[in-house]
Amino acid sequence: MIATERKQEFYDTEYEGVFYVGVKTTGVFCRPTCPARKPKMENCEFFETAQQALLAPYRPCQRCRPLSHPNQVSDVVRVLVEAVENHPEKRWKGRDFRELSVDESTARRQFKKRFGMTFIEYARARRMGLALKNIRSGQSVIDSQLSAGYESSSGFRDAFSRIMGAAPTLLDDRKILKAAWIDTRLGPMMAIGDESALYLLEFIDRRGLEREVERLRKRTRSAVIPGMTEPIRSVERELGLYFEGKLTTFETPLFLLGSEFQKSVWAQLLKIPPGETRSYLDIARSLGRPTASRAVARANGSNQLAIVIPCHRVINSNGDLGGYAGGIARKNWLLEHERRGEG
Repeated sequence: MIATERKQEFYDTEYEGVFYVGVKTTGVFCRPTCPARKPKMENCEFFETAQQALLAPYRPCQRCRPLSHPNQVSDVVRVLVEAVENHPEKRWKGRDFRELSVDESTARRQFKKRFGMTFIEYARARRMGLALKNIRSGQSVIDSQLSAGYESSSGFRDAFSRIMGAAPTLLDDRKILKAAWIDTRLGPMMAIGDESALYLLEFIDRRGLEREVERLRKRTRSAVIPGMTEPIRSVERELGLYFEGKLTTFETPLFLLGSEFQKSVWAQLLKIPPGETRSYLDIARSLGRPTASRAVARANGSNQLAIVIPCHRVINSNGDLGGYAGGIARKNWLLEHERRGEG
């Protein structure tokens, strides 16, 4: 069972995927983020798994559907994503939505919620990814512009620059990183990488994620575009196994962007066995710098590869969990998951 103080905040989105709420008066169990009216606390029971709730016995809520994946896409999103993949060069107009029997405003709202961008922005990013591929393979800028559905070269360059962070003719001097959305049991994550390594893995709702991505883009002189790479595919597979309790060590190649001290701290984090914890002081001592606990804490907080580099295994010297960019509830869940050694 979860702690009482966490029960009192069961409506918080931070707890999505962490536990389930059984409602005695209705006989159903829900996600913490169920849109239905919140029941009184005395009418609630709390379960770590859906199986426990079913055995209680509660039936799954028909509104929040707790047995479905919390980030399962809607039919509207699925249909439009498939349509974009079938014709990635298309510039979408109102009639295109009508032909698919899709409401344009619904598409905008659902894509904004799901991907952090409107559908038009999503489709534009996909077109630009296609144009980038053509340019990198030797096609001229003008041909790439036309194949991406742009009649105006100035409009193409402006759109390209907004999404890529560079005008098309400047890309030869820049690195290309791709960003993808990964669904996990504890909520969606963003992964950024190139074809050789993973650069960033963070929960989508982490505060300041946009600034992290911008810093990454500037420090690596990179353009960041939607897409998939082999390291991203690799960490997606490994995360699935990790959450099933079938994997404890990640093998996806990593690119560590930090100072030598930060890298030394991250190397120590990788040495902490799953299910165990270390304090900031422990890490400082292992580096031969016992007075550097605060510097260790800052380096720990600068880790951009959540779960893979296990900063969640570092706690305060007094045993308190301390901070975690993904939220304390997630940190607690990860530690308990690793201690159990099971999904």
